[in-house]
Amino acid sequence: MAKKQPAPKPYAKPDQLRIEGDKIFSPLRQKLVQLTPEERVRQEYLLVLTGEYGYSLEQIAEETPVAGRGSAQARADFLIWRTPEAKQRHEHALIVIECKADNVTISLKDYEQGANYAQYEHARFFVTHNHRETKYWKVDDARRMPNYDEIANIPHAEATDRDIDELLARLKVFKEDEFAKLLHECHNVIRNREKLDPAAAFDEIAKILFVKVAVEREMKKNRERNNLFTVEFLDSQRLTQDPLGDLFDKTKKIYADDRIFDSDEAIRLKPATGRAIVKLLERYNLSDTSEDIKGIAFERFLGRTFRGEIGQFFTPRTIVEFMIRMVEPKEGDVICDPASGSGGFLIRFFEIVRQQILADADRQYQAYKAKIEAEKKLSAEKRAALLSEKFNAIQATLDHEVTGSRLWTLANRRIYGTDANDRMARTSKMNMIMHGDGHGGVHHHDGFLNVNGIFEGRFDIVLTNPPFGANVEPTDVVHEADASVNRAAEKQYLEEFGELYREAMDRVAAAKGKPIASLFELPKGNGNEKEQEKRVKSAKIKTEILFIERCLSLLKPGGRMGIVLPEGIFNNPSLAYVREFCENRAFIRAVVSLPQETFFSSGASVKASLLFLQKFTEAEQADFDAKQVAAGAEVKARYEADITAETARLEAAIAAAKEAKDGERRKVLQKELADYQKRMTEVIARETRALLKERFPYPIFLYDAQKVGITATGEQDQNELFPNDSQPPEIEKTCLELYQAFRRDPRPFFLKEGRA
Repeated sequence: MAKKQPAPKPYAKPDQLRIEGDKIFSPLRQKLVQLTPEERVRQEYLLVLTGEYGYSLEQIAEETPVAGRGSAQARADFLIWRTPEAKQRHEHALIVIECKADNVTISLKDYEQGANYAQYEHARFFVTHNHRETKYWKVDDARRMPNYDEIANIPHAEATDRDIDELLARLKVFKEDEFAKLLHECHNVIRNREKLDPAAAFDEIAKILFVKVAVEREMKKNRERNNLFTVEFLDSQRLTQDPLGDLFDKTKKIYADDRIFDSDEAIRLKPATGRAIVKLLERYNLSDTSEDIKGIAFERFLGRTFRGEIGQFFTPRTIVEFMIRMVEPKEGDVICDPASGSGGFLIRFFEIVRQQILADADRQYQAYKAKIEAEKKLSAEKRAALLSEKFNAIQATLDHEVTGSRLWTLANRRIYGTDANDRMARTSKMNMIMHGDGHGGVHHHDGFLNVNGIFEGRFDIVLTNPPFGANVEPTDVVHEADASVNRAAEKQYLEEFGELYREAMDRVAAAKGKPIASLFELPKGNGNEKEQEKRVKSAKIKTEILFIERCLSLLKPGGRMGIVLPEGIFNNPSLAYVREFCENRAFIRAVVSLPQETFFSSGASVKASLLFLQKFTEAEQADFDAKQVAAGAEVKARYEADITAETARLEAAIAAAKEAKDGERRKVLQKELADYQKRMTEVIARETRALLKERFPYPIFLYDAQKVGITATGEQDQNELFPNDSQPPEIEKTCLELYQAFRRDPRPFFLKEGRA
């Protein structure tokens, strides 16, 4: 049982903290305590509990032991009882709350600790909280551990038994399948009532989702309980003809700088249809739903909605996760996806690097804390002051609202993408906003052309899944709009990138009216300049081929790249020149073959592989070029005498035929000479390539994956690509683990049989 505490005096100023020097006032303990970062989080959350949730101090206990194993050390930050009388009667508390310092990324261990405390106390709810993340959980006493499930909120002080039961049963943070199903239900309502096509119906859902997110964020920011995104609110606005439209207008202003919606954009639904969608969505808390759950569900919904349209399909999240892990993103890296689709690669990059930053901040603080606590001569007051000073300094580097902070820089200067389809560019921005941020660098633009911060030699990482099967036609030219930049944007990017930006945009301006393919080397293939020019002007070029070159050109020297490609790129003899183009500019780090059905659920049937490259540094490129020239000269010298002799013989025979006026024989001999020269050119190129590989050797990781986490119908499956809970039992090491071992030391892979 919790130890009985005297009822504290009411807190005179529940809307603010009382801080005196290096101490902070604890209303529950009725005394000043040392102001540490952890203590500040605790006392600020107490204000939330009293001010927002309406609990009185007489219902709350602080730093209270909970019953159970190790109870001497098991102390909950707060216990909350249904009523002050329940606390006085030593009944079990209703809610257990665990607070952490802001730099701590709340982990599964923290959830388990809160669940254990709730189990000991027989509480129905527990909360894990810091300023970065608050999660709410319900506890099922009838189940063995883990016996907790995430929900949307905890009850307010005046909640009735019925309110609590409804909270447990209905107002929940939904799982990904439930959210995806809900979005499909909304989609069907709009299609059936408004007779819209799937894409147009999606546009309307997107607008309403933005309204919901905006309303919930304002509620959270201002700690308001009056939810405007409800049928009750809409029905109460009798003097307003279109209350949902009014909410959308306010939402557009919130996102005005992001240019997601046109100024004249409106919700184009009958009021009754809009009301029906709000009714479906209102009981779910979207802002407090895990970003991962929202992302997975949203992308499932997108994939199903847009399947088959414009050759667009979405990369399964298991493939996104694997490709991201293969290129090992880190803070400071700049990423680009020139065919960003729904933004999956960019979102996952943002999440991983944000987690790295927060974990690093926590390491800094914990290391400093350990150092300070080891200083025995420091008084408790001095120790607390030093810890607070260090914490605040670290926190200042993480404030995403402060220009130049680590998280601001990640969101605003490290993530870039383009998509040629305006709906997908908007969707990508929306998806990224739902996941946290990073959407400012995403543009509706042709991915083959420079725009704003996206130009050659800029990126540490390029990840993409380009559209397959489509062609870049000779009639696809660079238009005036592709090269035009408004003055505000030009000023911003000139300040950021200087002359590199001007030169990049000048290249686009100089190409106005020319075929897009003319900007690339790969479409030209082999042959003389006239043949190459003719090929560019007349031939259709596969988009995936141009994307290979575009991605390589976007990389910095030493940059890493992962791209999804149809398998024909790797084994079609006619595409050998594409493979050589890559080999001449980058290390081929890995090729991972995917099962045929990987993209079936996304609407694509092509068998694909993943290609991972690392662009040569300047020194590596110079070394490669020198060895290529030397190898070419050596092979050419080997055949020079024979070629000279045979060429002279055939030319003499041609001259003789011409002298004899034997036109037929002259044509035969000319063809023989041309064929011979072509054959010898190919022989020299082939042997030069073979000799070059001997003199510029490096190992390439190859892997044939059978289980990649998704079935042909889009269901979850076993996954051998990276460590996860669904690994096939026969797989000792996943593909990622094998690749990492291979990069450290490839020799064991060549000494015994394996899957690499």
